[in-house]
Amino acid sequence: MARRRQIYEGKAKILYEGPEPGTLIQYFKDDATAFNAQKKGTISGKGVLNNRISEHVFTLLGQIGVPTHFIRRLNMREQLIRQVEIIPIEVVLRNVAAGTLSKRLGIEEGTQLPRTIIEYYYKDDALGDPLVSEEHIACFGWASQDEMHDIQDMAIRVNDFLSGLFAGIGIRLVDFKLEFGRIWDNDYSRVILADEISPDGCRLWDAETGEKLDKDRFRRDLGGEVEAYQEVARRLGLMPEGENAVLDLESHRKRRGR
Repeated sequence: MARRRQIYEGKAKILYEGPEPGTLIQYFKDDATAFNAQKKGTISGKGVLNNRISEHVFTLLGQIGVPTHFIRRLNMREQLIRQVEIIPIEVVLRNVAAGTLSKRLGIEEGTQLPRTIIEYYYKDDALGDPLVSEEHIACFGWASQDEMHDIQDMAIRVNDFLSGLFAGIGIRLVDFKLEFGRIWDNDYSRVILADEISPDGCRLWDAETGEKLDKDRFRRDLGGEVEAYQEVARRLGLMPEGENAVLDLESHRKRRGR
């Protein structure tokens, strides 16, 4: 079998050349990082779970009219996606004070915010993904005014939908990040949702107990990371009873370099 051409490798995913022009294969790794990759580790089976969860969420978003790069899931760790030109901005939506917002502004973690806050971070690992304003984005041409309007509209729609989706399964959507990309048709481009939506990029708390069901378990050395990701998948109806064995087998094969 011909070796696939790798296009890009990030902290949690690898992109390979797709089978058709304008497509890529997105592979989900078990690697875990935090604090701009200052902390590194592995969460066995995370890639399988994130692939399944992100597929589910992107499919539902597509059904309500949010354009995304997702085409279909190929196997336990891979998705076929549209190739996009990534806009170098991470869009973070905050519904509840947590993480860096609590540290920056001295707001107690868990405080419900009076309104959803949208923040923008410039995607540059060497700079630590700094917080930027719309003025910075316009000044440096990272996105046009029309693109920012589309991004904001989509971000709000995604937040409204996900807040309801997770509330329905007893999970509080505290905050999450989104990435967007351009797809081109000759000289015309439009913005669509890209990357992934999973416990890697969302803060998800049990609505009753406040238990963290996301990557904060890794960031804060709480343990039980894979169990938390599995719990999110279970509540979304993506893990029938007995599927743990499948995840364990897949992780074992990966460790052996299958």
